[in-house]
Amino acid sequence: MTVLRTSLRNFFAHKGRMALSAVAVLLSVAFVCGTLVFTDTMNTTFDKLFQATSSDVKVTAKGSSDTGETTSRTGRPPVLPASVVGEIRKVQGVKAAEGTVFSTSVTVVDRDLDKLSPTSGAPTIVGSWNGNDARTMKITSGAAPHGSGQIMVDADTAKKHHLKLGDDIGVITALGTHHARVSGIATFTVTNPGAAIFYLDTRTAQQTLVGRTGVYTDVNVTAAKGVTDARLKKNVSAELGRGYQVQTAKEVADANQKSVESFLNVMKYAMLGFAGIAFLVGIFLIINTFSMLVAQRTREIGLMRAIGSSRRQVNRSVLIEALLLGVIGSVLGVGAGVGIAVGLMKLMGQVGMHLSTDDLTVAWTTPVLGLLLGVVVTVLAAYLPARRAGKVSPMAALRDAHAPADARAGVVRAVVGLVLTGAGGASLYAAATADKAKAGSSLLGLGVVLTLIGFVVIGPLLAGGLVRVLGAVLLRAFGPVGRMAERNALRNPRRTGATGAALMIGLALVACLSVVGSSMVASATDQLDKTVGTDFIVMSDRGEVITPQAVRAVKDTPGLARVTEYRPTVADFTTPDGRTLKDTDITAADPSYATDLRKKTVAGDLKDAYLPDSMSVHEKFAKAHGIHLGSKITVAFRDGATAHLTVRAITSSDEVIDQGAKYTSLATLAKYVPAGKMPLDQIVFASARDGQQDTAYKALKSALHKYPQYTVRDQTDYKQALKDQIGQLLNMIYGLLALAIIVAVLGVVNTLALSVVERTREIGLMRAIGLSRRQLRRMIRLESVVIAVFGALLGLGLGMGWGATAQRLLALSGFDVLDIPWPTIIGVFVASAFVGLFAALIPAFRAGRMNVLNAIATE
Repeated sequence: MTVLRTSLRNFFAHKGRMALSAVAVLLSVAFVCGTLVFTDTMNTTFDKLFQATSSDVKVTAKGSSDTGETTSRTGRPPVLPASVVGEIRKVQGVKAAEGTVFSTSVTVVDRDLDKLSPTSGAPTIVGSWNGNDARTMKITSGAAPHGSGQIMVDADTAKKHHLKLGDDIGVITALGTHHARVSGIATFTVTNPGAAIFYLDTRTAQQTLVGRTGVYTDVNVTAAKGVTDARLKKNVSAELGRGYQVQTAKEVADANQKSVESFLNVMKYAMLGFAGIAFLVGIFLIINTFSMLVAQRTREIGLMRAIGSSRRQVNRSVLIEALLLGVIGSVLGVGAGVGIAVGLMKLMGQVGMHLSTDDLTVAWTTPVLGLLLGVVVTVLAAYLPARRAGKVSPMAALRDAHAPADARAGVVRAVVGLVLTGAGGASLYAAATADKAKAGSSLLGLGVVLTLIGFVVIGPLLAGGLVRVLGAVLLRAFGPVGRMAERNALRNPRRTGATGAALMIGLALVACLSVVGSSMVASATDQLDKTVGTDFIVMSDRGEVITPQAVRAVKDTPGLARVTEYRPTVADFTTPDGRTLKDTDITAADPSYATDLRKKTVAGDLKDAYLPDSMSVHEKFAKAHGIHLGSKITVAFRDGATAHLTVRAITSSDEVIDQGAKYTSLATLAKYVPAGKMPLDQIVFASARDGQQDTAYKALKSALHKYPQYTVRDQTDYKQALKDQIGQLLNMIYGLLALAIIVAVLGVVNTLALSVVERTREIGLMRAIGLSRRQLRRMIRLESVVIAVFGALLGLGLGMGWGATAQRLLALSGFDVLDIPWPTIIGVFVASAFVGLFAALIPAFRAGRMNVLNAIATE
């Protein structure tokens, strides 16, 4: 009980000094719990949605996916004959059966040809209004569609795009554009998944989405009373035979949920990874806090030892303080985590996915995990300072000094740090020179971990050297105040090293990802310049196929020298080694594609792959299956006949653009696939006549103005789009890394605040001999800037090393240009100095307000 009372007294006596460490624990735990609550809530929401929208049994065509997605290479969903509905109604156990039509291979526009698709990446769905949808949608304005001139829209889409009754809407499919006016607005009675949903009547939906009546994409079957879904499925399957896909409501819901979970899991584990980084940074903050508190209480601990306290009791006292810190920070963190989850739900609402707080899901494991993580991490971080406290001797009470540094421990630390750093450097070198990406990735991971730990361990040694250099460069201009700031930073290299290491971790990751992202853009841009011989690229950013009408509009554009069609499809391959490869990609294109994309070949000429009954494969595929020039591959085209194609060219596998592609000609594809089942173009390439690039570009954009689902880009536009995509991803990652950097800034603040307390008497003496408040504040700010810049130098240097190594691995996949984004690196370095200034504001202000006499009298 005495140990507990002592711990409580010390904890509350230094509650101000503990606050920032508690905030670090709070933030880390909050991020973990917020991520878990948010993803659990998303799962609960979609569970309810899928259960509410699923009929007892669903029947679809055999080619449909489990989740009901209808995107296909022909732009039309797979269908089943309307006669199936009559057959199903006769099946024992069926109460009702209703045929429906829907498709996601659509673009919907307003009268100004502005897209009405969600910006969140959710699908645009056009379908027939049916009884199953009426269970989850309530018509709140107007009426359901009747006749070809009417369409109904969901309320969220109507609100976002300011649609009202009577507005003209165009539904663009592979068959053309259908115009209708808004007849009604329907509101979700369950969570809106973020999709934009439009309803036509059944006959209009059939003609618009499929091109003919008498067919459906789905049949929703309702079970009679007392008939289970499993029994109903069995009865329906027996009646229809094997040509159809029959699923119970649970199977459909599970398939949809699995699709959602795969995305949510990626997001969850990515966010938890960044929370782990924040925890790692928080460890340094906690170690620093307790190390400084132990140092400041050396005399007090010595007295406790002199009056009979054992090493174990002193050790336990410090660990109890850490336990209290961990519990308080974790409890607050769990509560804050729920708040973060609600905030994320509100954010999702801004992009169209309205999540109800009624579905807020806080599993019992979430607070338990948060508490466990927060407490365990805090106690483990405090173990070394607690062990150091236990080693304080009773004689320390007779000395007015802090615990002496252990010189031997410092030597051991330096040796261990150098060994770890050297081993990490060797691993990074081995990764950079690896021949295979898989082996190199393992070495890269090992090198990152070892160099990170090595830099952390060797931090105090590096601090001694780098701070002197930084002092000479940055601080000498400030005269005596600058020299004092330098000496304060050098006074305790271990503390400076640990504080700088906390900032180092976040900035190392920022630098690494910046180098990787910039190198990927530079590599792709370089290959575009070297290999792409076309001027313009026409494609849909949402993956929609290009209609024959749009292709004709491209071909009729004046000023173009050639137009190349590009149609990916799938087939079953039987290779010379006797293996059959199901659903293997093969790309059919015009022979001019060999000019539009100058692919490097290792054997043969790519132009020959476009000869009749010919094809090309890439080098890795050829080696894996014993293929050489002249080899025959049996290709069974989907929805077509089987061909025996001769390999006329083998392309390099190291190029980024169209990596791993296998080519044949459109004429060969047309020979074996009926015209009605031919895949449509995914991309169309166009090249202008010499000297007419600008004119042709404007003419092409004008020709495709009435096809808003497609984007026309020249090479400059394409490079910018690639850069923007990678930039958006990096910005999101930087945003997540900001949590770790915030915790690191708190570490700098805490270190300075405790350092000011530690130097109270010294500050009083300096003020007494003439140091002004302004000079004192400047000294503390400069010390903070040096610590921050020290951490930035370590982090940026380490991160660029990691990034350069990662780029060498990417070079094995064709990304062979190393590009250091110096503006980003320099910007982060300069920003770190401002971070130091910001972190010093409160400690410097408090130091400046000290009473001189009271400060001098402090022991």
